[in-house]
Amino acid sequence: MFDHKKLGRELGLFGSDPLVGAGLPYWLPDGAVVRHELEEYIRGEERRAGYQHVYSPVLGKRELYEISGHWSHYSEDMFPPMQLGEEEVVLRPSLCPHHAVIYRSRSHSYRELPLRMAELGPMYRSELSGVLGGLTRVRAIQLNDGHIFCTLEQVADEARGALRLIRRAYQALGIEAARYRLSLPGAGGKYVAAPELWERSVALLTEVLESEGIEYQAEEGEAAFYGPKIDVQIRDSLGREATLSTVQVDFHQPERFDLHYIGADGAKHRPVMVHRAIIGSVERAVAHLIEQHGGAFPAWLAPVQVALLPVSEDELPQAEALRARCLEAGLRVELAAPEQGSLGARIREARLVPYQAVIGAREAADGLLALRLRDGRRLDPLPQGEALDRIAARVAARGAALWVD
Repeated sequence: MFDHKKLGRELGLFGSDPLVGAGLPYWLPDGAVVRHELEEYIRGEERRAGYQHVYSPVLGKRELYEISGHWSHYSEDMFPPMQLGEEEVVLRPSLCPHHAVIYRSRSHSYRELPLRMAELGPMYRSELSGVLGGLTRVRAIQLNDGHIFCTLEQVADEARGALRLIRRAYQALGIEAARYRLSLPGAGGKYVAAPELWERSVALLTEVLESEGIEYQAEEGEAAFYGPKIDVQIRDSLGREATLSTVQVDFHQPERFDLHYIGADGAKHRPVMVHRAIIGSVERAVAHLIEQHGGAFPAWLAPVQVALLPVSEDELPQAEALRARCLEAGLRVELAAPEQGSLGARIREARLVPYQAVIGAREAADGLLALRLRDGRRLDPLPQGEALDRIAARVAARGAALWVD
């Protein structure tokens, strides 16, 4: 595997500056493309799985986090409060309190459950300088978060569905899980004191893992302060392990925020919250993708999908016209003109681009494309329209294969 910090900067994906601050990377245009495509993919998958997307503020009153339990159990990892008049507001360390407030903003019937709510939103953690690194450990995090409000009887199925969504996303992205961890509470006062609820939550997540036939290790001291979780672990280029995706069961916050739904009996009942993050931190996910693919992203994620390589200045007008056709087809395209170097040098420069189209005199005259694939294959010349349609189809399929005969 590659070091994402080194390769990410060489490829112009992201950067940092002491004036902005440690743990606060900025995204350059090519990196922004990867991030945008990843976020849109996740939104689409969530919509198809029945999620409704929301937006919530990055700030909240200190009281919000006192109610949720973050202030008493997690304040060491939060930025200090800011005084606004007589109120104290905090940069949020998590999205779940906001989603709980959104849920309780109106009444809900049991017929609406499960209610699946998702958001790709920023959150902030006061990480120590010594643990910061590239995109894997940052202070400003774009989180792929989601919360399912459901009945107790629905919890196992919803947690199972979230786990399947994670595994499907990993397959599309080419991510391999290092292992699955059942994260349990440990000693000390950082966890909510509710033994019966912990036992019930652990039993539900254990049932989900075993029903899916997933091997896992149970580890104490890794749970969230409000409940146990399934953590999907990945490894970086140095073999270090980190959590990318999670599924959590939470009986605590529904009680703290007095959440309820109206049951079939007309009475109020308490829902359960299932927290789930399909790719978790977008920053960490992109870091892993850089290392996993060495910058040679799947075609649908690649910052440049098609490189146009006219052999000489004579073919430049046809290359310009073809560039317009690529853009019309929704493809990200770059034209490497002859003035940028020899054909061989331009081909080497475009080595990470999935599709390289060499345009010589014959191709220009006959409206053909001679495609070179990133994996070294050279295809027979195809009519331009057919070639672009087939490339667009592979991109839309979001698969690993560059070409299908």
